[in-house]
Amino acid sequence: MHIAERLNNLPPYVFAIIGRRVRTAQERGVDVIRLDIGSPDLPPPPAVIETLYRSAQDPHNHGYGGFFGKPALRGAFVDYYGRRFGVELDPESEVLPLIGSKEGVFHLPMACVDPGDVVLVPDPGYPTYRVSTQLVGGELYLTPLLAKNGFLPDLDAIPGDVLARARVLWLNYPNNPTTATAPFSFLTEAVDFARAHNLLLAHDNPYAETAWDGYVPPSLLQVPGAMEVAVEFNSLSKTYNMAGWRVGVVVGNADVIGALTRLKTNVDSGIFRAVQDATITALSTTGEAWLVERNETYRARRRAVTAALDRMGLEYVSSSATLYVWARAPQGVTSARFTSDLLDGAGVSLSPGTAFGSQGEGYVRISLVQPVARLEEAMGRWERWMR
Repeated sequence: MHIAERLNNLPPYVFAIIGRRVRTAQERGVDVIRLDIGSPDLPPPPAVIETLYRSAQDPHNHGYGGFFGKPALRGAFVDYYGRRFGVELDPESEVLPLIGSKEGVFHLPMACVDPGDVVLVPDPGYPTYRVSTQLVGGELYLTPLLAKNGFLPDLDAIPGDVLARARVLWLNYPNNPTTATAPFSFLTEAVDFARAHNLLLAHDNPYAETAWDGYVPPSLLQVPGAMEVAVEFNSLSKTYNMAGWRVGVVVGNADVIGALTRLKTNVDSGIFRAVQDATITALSTTGEAWLVERNETYRARRRAVTAALDRMGLEYVSSSATLYVWARAPQGVTSARFTSDLLDGAGVSLSPGTAFGSQGEGYVRISLVQPVARLEEAMGRWERWMR
């Protein structure tokens, strides 16, 4: 059986590997506490679930969902961006609903990158930025996210010969996995940089509503002139705890949205209509109070984790956003070895920093996707195992 050559350099998805290791441990009878994958454990707002249920009763809603999403869905995204960020969007040309934002992130290089083109990708960063580029024959240039720079890329350090062939620059703030946030001045700098070097600036922004302590993450599209050079991906997975529903959006530059639309009409047949209706409810009726309460839950969970890290003398990045803690692994052991040993020895599963790139070495990512009591149990196991 012939397997395509393009898969030879495509690594297995890291969380699929972690999942298999977890299942193996569970089959041995281990009570594994999973703090690796960023899948919210909390439910969506009740009105969203009720809308899904009602809409699914309509027999007309079980056909193809439509390539472009219902007009009301696109309109709901337009209203959300206007209300939340003060960004005006054309629902016909600057908004494209996605079957989860990961789908759009993966397809962007297929629409905008030719073989030999360079894509500027953060390291550490979401693995899909890399693998989608590799599959279309693009070349990666990794921009290091270092603690000394606040986990922001040093754009001026990118060589001129690389920029001459570069087509896309990926950014992601609030950041996964480092939990770093970017000042608005940096986003402005990035837009100017993209314009100067004829780059598409792709901003992945799924944690825009996962923040606390008064921090309000911006949209890249709030930067004047960003619509000329940028698109932004957003997702209901983290915002409304709808990870398994698979619904997101890409907004911004009309030419890029048009290219992605042309691609998607040849790839899929749209989002289930009942999910579209539920998304409209989420975007249109879920108030700030629900988000504040949900984010207070993450804040309390983070405190439980960081208190234990303090007791163990392990450093971590201070942050008021995302649903992760980016922490230093103990010295003298690789991230991969440490997380493997912790799973085997304590039944606690974390993500090694190297799952997100070589610059993640020395770190682990802890996902805040368990109740406080379960997190405290996990951290207690970790502490006892360390002793």
